[in-house]
Amino acid sequence: MSKNIEKQYLKLLKDVLDNGVAKDDRTGTGTISVFGRQIRHDMSKGFPLLTTKKMAFKTMVTELFWFLRGDTNIKYLVDNNCHIWNGDAYKKFLKYSVPHDRQETLKEFIQKIKTDDEFAIEWGELGPIYGASWRKWKSVPNNIATLKEGEEIDFTGGEILLEEYTDQIANLINDLKTNPDSRRLMVNAWNVGELDQMTLPPCHYGFQVYTRELSFHERWALYSDKPYDGNGLGMINTLDYLDDKNIPTRAISLMWNQRSVDTFLGLPFNIASYGLLLEIIAKEVNMVPDELIGNLGDVHLYSNHINQAKEQLTREPMKLPKIDIHPGILDYELDKLEVNMFKLVDYQSHPTIKAPLSN
Repeated sequence: MSKNIEKQYLKLLKDVLDNGVAKDDRTGTGTISVFGRQIRHDMSKGFPLLTTKKMAFKTMVTELFWFLRGDTNIKYLVDNNCHIWNGDAYKKFLKYSVPHDRQETLKEFIQKIKTDDEFAIEWGELGPIYGASWRKWKSVPNNIATLKEGEEIDFTGGEILLEEYTDQIANLINDLKTNPDSRRLMVNAWNVGELDQMTLPPCHYGFQVYTRELSFHERWALYSDKPYDGNGLGMINTLDYLDDKNIPTRAISLMWNQRSVDTFLGLPFNIASYGLLLEIIAKEVNMVPDELIGNLGDVHLYSNHINQAKEQLTREPMKLPKIDIHPGILDYELDKLEVNMFKLVDYQSHPTIKAPLSN
């Protein structure tokens, strides 16, 4: 399979247009859909941000940082000019808020999220979605888990049972440092026990990472633009030299799984977001980003995205950009990262193609 992510993406758009079957959907918009596709990208070929339409890079980065913060309230997004989840929060507000003479418009709703903290706490919350699953997966306390069948909890001693949480991202990074060949390097967002509490169940519901050892020549290429000629220090001493220079010894790949794929609007963001997540994790564990893989379930185009997809197919891809990551990133916890630590280099693209978001 071609490693050019943009050509694969355009091929996928054409696949849905040519082979998609009409299906109803929860939004009432209607889609054409195919099932079971895969895309792959070699991260050495550039950062996977599409060029056949201009992408909102800062919006994508802000959403990813929202996940990494363990946040599930849209106030952080709204305060940082990211509006991806506004419609979902507003739809929930219209459904569950107490009816009154004059219901807020979406614009008024977002303004209240910005300015009224109590309102934001109540109506900006989306339930235990991605951030909660990644950083605060609710676990059963040990003293409950060990109860025998039929045994009752005795509260007479005044003991308070505290909720316990699992930080899947922290565990992943620790496992990468201590057991990089593990086949359990996974993060899951599909928390079956809490799906009914989520405003929207996860579309991309989990990811797995995989590492491999770099060859000597791969490591040398990371250090020098010139091929290793066998002279000078000799290979053994050169390996020690590369170790002293902290040149990575492993490459890391990431594969995400997605049940529902909004191919025109959502998938380009998903590709770039997981590409950036791979870059961040690689920095944290001193590895080299290798391959990005997406396993895609229901791959669809909304009926009001058809013309936009056709327009995008007329455009020729440009060279992918690079991403420049601030060297001080390791001094920050993952939930303290800032957008200005990540800069696109040489990003050129065709103009934006606007399309409505279905909630």
